[in-house]
Amino acid sequence: MKFLITGAAGFIGNFVAERLCNEGHQVVGLDNLNDYYDPALKLARLERIKSLPNFRFVKMDLADRPAIAELFVTEQFDRVIHLAAQAGVRYSIDNPMAYIDSNLVGMATILEGCRHNNVAHLVYASSSSVYGMNEKMPFSTEDAVDHPVSLYAATKKSNELMAHSYSHLYGLPTTGLRFFTVYGPWGRPDMAPYLFTDAILNHREINVFNHGKMKRDFTYIDDIVEGVVRIQDVIPAKDSANSNNSPASSKAPYKIFNIGNNEPIELMAFINAIEDTAGLTAKMNFMPMQPGDVTATFADIDSLKMEIDFKPNTDIVTGMSKFVSWFKEYHK
Repeated sequence: MKFLITGAAGFIGNFVAERLCNEGHQVVGLDNLNDYYDPALKLARLERIKSLPNFRFVKMDLADRPAIAELFVTEQFDRVIHLAAQAGVRYSIDNPMAYIDSNLVGMATILEGCRHNNVAHLVYASSSSVYGMNEKMPFSTEDAVDHPVSLYAATKKSNELMAHSYSHLYGLPTTGLRFFTVYGPWGRPDMAPYLFTDAILNHREINVFNHGKMKRDFTYIDDIVEGVVRIQDVIPAKDSANSNNSPASSKAPYKIFNIGNNEPIELMAFINAIEDTAGLTAKMNFMPMQPGDVTATFADIDSLKMEIDFKPNTDIVTGMSKFVSWFKEYHK
């Protein structure tokens, strides 16, 4: 099949593109290569996959409506995996318009492209951040998600609503995936695994928010990719009954799933995993909670396991060992 993967120079998109190419599919990878973090890392990711014979890169901005529309008409994609977004919870506090342009306008252009060109399935990235102020653990797709604590989270919830409207009105099959703290080699420099490893290896102090009293459902990149690739083959169908009235499904061809490790890790245990791998001791600066942050994330993945017979299973020690090894090699 022919796939469009947006965010192909991004962390998750790059690995998904590689996997689908290796399975024999044609992949058009789209990215605008913005400078939210160092574009050199994005270009290095593209170097990993540019030699694959069935991969082609297109530099394009999702907010460029005419260009996106023309791309869909020209390429006639079978399926679309939409992973591009303006990421980052804290960045959204000071730069809200970047999220409107990328996450809302960008989602709209993708939905329109799919609608007008008979795309069989749109899979798109949502986020665990949509759970916001929810206190019930683990976070379930059966829970209401009406209280986001950052604009980033609000745009991801909006994406889910936009997808549902297109599924309902135009019969477009859509699947939203709520990712939980993805990490691993080639990961994002704005996230804790990268920031902490960089600081510890270079003997700098790390900022530990909420005085270390935080938990995250860290999910290794290989597990995320496995989930994405399996779920794109499970096309939602209309359910005229929708007897359980679940917010994660609909009478329309629409589904929502969590993809997380289903095992929240205390922040201090996570730091210890880096220390053990690096053979160094972290210098820590304990700080209060940051605006837009949450104390814990924890994914209920029962519906995911039922749908695709897969559960993320990489433990934090194994995952961080691989990340630290990559980090040392990449940064020489």
